Amino acid sequence: MNIHHLSHIDLDGYSCQLIMKYTPYNITNYNANYGAEVKSKLDLILENIRKAKKPATILITDLNLTADESRWLTNEVSKMNQSSNYKVSITLLDHHGSGEESAKKYDWYFLDVERCATKITYDYVKENFEFNEPVWMEKYVNVVDAVDLWKQEEVENFEYGKVCMRLVTETRELNRVMFAVEDSNYKLSLLLEATKLLDEDNAAILLDEKIHAIKKEFFREDKDDTLDNLATKYVVSLLGSKRDTHTIYYKGYRGYLSYGVGNTSIVGNGFLLAYPEYDFIVDVSYRGTMSLRANNQVSVAQISKEWANGGGHPNAAGGRIMGFKEQFRYDKVKQQIEMLISDKESRAGKLEYKKENLA
Repeated sequence: MNIHHLSHIDLDGYSCQLIMKYTPYNITNYNANYGAEVKSKLDLILENIRKAKKPATILITDLNLTADESRWLTNEVSKMNQSSNYKVSITLLDHHGSGEESAKKYDWYFLDVERCATKITYDYVKENFEFNEPVWMEKYVNVVDAVDLWKQEEVENFEYGKVCMRLVTETRELNRVMFAVEDSNYKLSLLLEATKLLDEDNAAILLDEKIHAIKKEFFREDKDDTLDNLATKYVVSLLGSKRDTHTIYYKGYRGYLSYGVGNTSIVGNGFLLAYPEYDFIVDVSYRGTMSLRANNQVSVAQISKEWANGGGHPNAAGGRIMGFKEQFRYDKVKQQIEMLISDKESRAGKLEYKKENLA
């Protein structure tokens, strides 16, 4: 069974995906916050199913769909089932009352406002899927249920759940658009570590004290270092692993495009030292501000000026791209930047083409 699992970006949402790790199926995880990101990720799921041309289940947890989104998804899956020789199904498990209209209309939409999505998913998996349930699972599910539904009377579960929430909300070392798979693995890895302390006395305090060490352990490859340095090295390695799809060119200069990574002075310079074949790196934020770094191979101040009327220094510059549209998928960001580059290259500018690339 091929499952495309879309879930929310809070403790409840990621915990649904943690449960699914103990099923034997081929699962691809996606995560979204409410609003336009839900539709964007559903579009991506449908694209991936069409490419694979295999039967699939779209599993949605801890996210309620609007009436329009539910209608659209139903129609898209129906068209796919009519035009292909593979079948696609939908299952949605949620507890938000705002989805009541859709729940009444579609049999694939399961709504229960009395349980958190993790508990709903846990019960559904036990009844409908093959499930290699670990001994800690039920207790962990009750922890998530207590904090998500704010059951303060369940003191131990509630307090432990509050600390577990930090394993999701305070884990921003990896950007979840640039590094969707790695960020998901990071959060699920931390939650799995949290399950190991469930039976300890003063478990909430113990977990609170161990968060920093657990994070470091995820990023550490060999020798110990500060969390910032370990995470930076890990991010630079991830950037390098994506060179085939994240490389851009401007006037013959080879650049690397990242999105929402931040900390460009450290990460950007680290990347340029690790991969000297690149002339510059540019990180674009969700709002279209860009931060560029170079290592004496090209003036990023001039690139920034030509792209966005920005400026700065030869090796460190910035600006803001007017009309930039926030995206929840990297490929859509790259499309925008490559359109900008194509437009700017067609106009006269002070930056000359890189000589080694001249015909």
